[in-house]
Amino acid sequence: MGKKTITESATTLSEVMMPVDANHYGSVHGGTILRLVDEAAFVTATKHARKNVVVASMDHIDFRHPVNMGDVLTLSASIFHTGRTSMDIEVKIQAEKIKEGKKVDIGFAYLTMVALDKKGRPAKIPGLILKTKEERNKNRQIRLKRERRLADGLLE
Repeated sequence: MGKKTITESATTLSEVMMPVDANHYGSVHGGTILRLVDEAAFVTATKHARKNVVVASMDHIDFRHPVNMGDVLTLSASIFHTGRTSMDIEVKIQAEKIKEGKKVDIGFAYLTMVALDKKGRPAKIPGLILKTKEERNKNRQIRLKRERRLADGLLE
């Protein structure tokens, strides 16, 4: 099983936020955004592993700005660390106020996805090729974050 670059599995999803996504104030439900974060991470992990994948954990997420009905929500997901069966994925969340032509950084989410074999057991995945200094730095940051979660008993 070879290794893959970060760009081979990177994914960008965009969706216009509609009335069904929003509360009576016109702000998009946090749960809607979390669902889209999960979808972006799922696509990225599946592209990397080429297997079924499930969420093992999601770190907390801070919503820095509201997302409103009519905004285009864009989620950019990339794997920055792999284990034997798991992938640590960063999802950047951005909203575009399309009438204003203004983009707003909403926040980040970090998820750990695990690949599964046909019997539903954790399955080995390809490693990760880190090409740039930025990729190596992000890998180190996410690895340290993962080690803290392991030490705190938040991951097995």
